[in-house]
Amino acid sequence: MQTALTTRTINATDIAQAAACLRAGGLVAFPTETVYGLGADAANPRAVAGIYEAKGRPSFNPLIAHVADLEAAKRIARFDSRALALAEAFWPGPLTLVLPKTDNCPVSDLATAGLDTVAIRVPDHPVAHALLMAFGGAVVAPSANISGHVSPTTAAHVKADLDGRIDMIVDGGPVDVGVESTIVACFEQPLLLRPGGLPREAIERVLGMALARPPEDPATDNHQPLAPGMLASHYAPRTPVRLMASDVQPGEALLAFGPSLLPGIEDAKAVLNLSKDGDLGEAAANLFGYLRALDGAGATGIAVMPVPAHGLGEAINDRLRRAAV
Repeated sequence: MQTALTTRTINATDIAQAAACLRAGGLVAFPTETVYGLGADAANPRAVAGIYEAKGRPSFNPLIAHVADLEAAKRIARFDSRALALAEAFWPGPLTLVLPKTDNCPVSDLATAGLDTVAIRVPDHPVAHALLMAFGGAVVAPSANISGHVSPTTAAHVKADLDGRIDMIVDGGPVDVGVESTIVACFEQPLLLRPGGLPREAIERVLGMALARPPEDPATDNHQPLAPGMLASHYAPRTPVRLMASDVQPGEALLAFGPSLLPGIEDAKAVLNLSKDGDLGEAAANLFGYLRALDGAGATGIAVMPVPAHGLGEAINDRLRRAAV
């Protein structure tokens, strides 16, 4: 990929080019009030897979969906009275809400890590707002840096980490807040999942109650984040999963990878191939949707062919191992 670095004087042409890049499945770094985000079309699983690829993110953690306003957020997530009160008080701003997805939520399963919840926020930055308005949909955007590096607060930070890995950087100058958004889950009891740019006390004043912290179990790694900063149960099929399959047993469905066929495939309850060409990006994009589809096939089990462990294969295998627990 070739990275285009714009000037700090952002004009309508820059925004239109960035929105077109997102619509074409590209990766665009852009400023928010917190840090620079690495954006992709939330509805395009192949583009979302590109984020993990570019960042070297070790596992498929849920990503935050950024939208232009509350009305756009309501098309993606279901708001109860407390969530609505927080959104009206603090959006646009450095608050991310984790909420149940709507029935027709357009955010891809890969972006939500296969969960029934979505992390969403409305950023308070003129460039981010203009880009989201021009794009017209949700943009998932973790911090625009190599995974594990310090979060970027200038376009130069982004370029130092991701030059050549992404399609475009929109330079809006230094950010104002400099730390990531605060994340709150609005479930039966509101939970503070990650401290950030909005103080806990301000949130508690609006809610009229204290925020709880989620339970964590450091003794096991059979948990995955429900959102950045929280450990919670990951998505796993109800149907038993058998890894490293070299055949398909009677009654099983097959999650295939690559061009090879397995003995017994002709009697499989259902067959879905993550990528017939062995493309790990395509496989990542298909992973959660295919697991859900095979889970509903009425099979006695899901046989999973081996997937290479390099690149995105590491994260794919991590999720498959958790699904098999």
